[in-house]
Amino acid sequence: MKKSSLQTSFTLASVILIISFAITSCLNDDNPIKYPNGTVPDTAVFALTDINSVYDDYNLDLHQLYSSFALIFSSNRNSSGGQFDIVQAGIQFGWDQTIGIFGYTAGMISDAFYNALLSAANTEGDDFGPYRFFSTLDGYEYTLLSSENETEGLDFYYLKNLPSQTTVNPLIHGPYPATLLNTGSDEAYISFDLNQDTAYFSSNRGGNFDIYTIQRPSGSTISDWLSGTFTVSILVDSVNSIYEDKFPFLHRDILVFASNRPGGMGGYDLYYAIFRNGKWSTPENLGPSINTASDECRPVLGFLPGYTNYLLMFSSDRTAGNGAYYKNFTGITNETD
Repeated sequence: MKKSSLQTSFTLASVILIISFAITSCLNDDNPIKYPNGTVPDTAVFALTDINSVYDDYNLDLHQLYSSFALIFSSNRNSSGGQFDIVQAGIQFGWDQTIGIFGYTAGMISDAFYNALLSAANTEGDDFGPYRFFSTLDGYEYTLLSSENETEGLDFYYLKNLPSQTTVNPLIHGPYPATLLNTGSDEAYISFDLNQDTAYFSSNRGGNFDIYTIQRPSGSTISDWLSGTFTVSILVDSVNSIYEDKFPFLHRDILVFASNRPGGMGGYDLYYAIFRNGKWSTPENLGPSINTASDECRPVLGFLPGYTNYLLMFSSDRTAGNGAYYKNFTGITNETD
């Protein structure tokens, strides 16, 4: 249901993308495959203009990193610049193996499943930092986000549903408070490791925003763990500074995040750290090809099957002209590969 609906939304865009590739491929009659692996361009930052609005669009999450997948992200477009809600969009990538051309299409979608999910997830206050994943521990898909609590600021909540295998949308359970993590301060932007036994998130419980981590007890499910008694999380070694460090996102052995620490390009910059020998390396700035004098935030890192490098999506107010945040993407290479 979800996949077919998303594909239907992109039928025309996909045809245009395929035709553009076919025209260039026809220049060579024997059509040899000279570029079997795709590469996300890393010499430019691409603004997702068909998804961006004149309002603030950030905090995105990639549900699946395939050639066609859904995005959910936080935006205040529905309130004309006021309250932030989670909205939905979609994106497709294409790679011509004959001449090595990369292309993409993107746009807002209205998928029946995501309509139901976001209707359950969005609150009367601000909603930020959506994060979705499938858990092999219990067979449920989970959606985590941070929503305003009138007495405690931003708190974590989660929803869960069985994967949709038929034309009938699955029942959505929640939202439930993540009592394991929530305090009287702001908690936001959670991410899990590959085995889903360690979570990383940001909180200002210590004054400034820092990045914390907590491990799941063996044998517990995600919902049992998140709904458990509050447990003290620990600061991530080697990563935090005395400045604001937040928006952590973990992909395999790479942690990307945003910080306004000195030595950057200005405002919030994007940084990365590599997990080596049981600890995180000293964070490195992602450099001037990505960071600017404006703010870059909410990095999301993923890998497209068949591609040689990683896809980095993030939000920035670099080009808006009105102070609004736009979503962008570029390619980066992991130095450990």
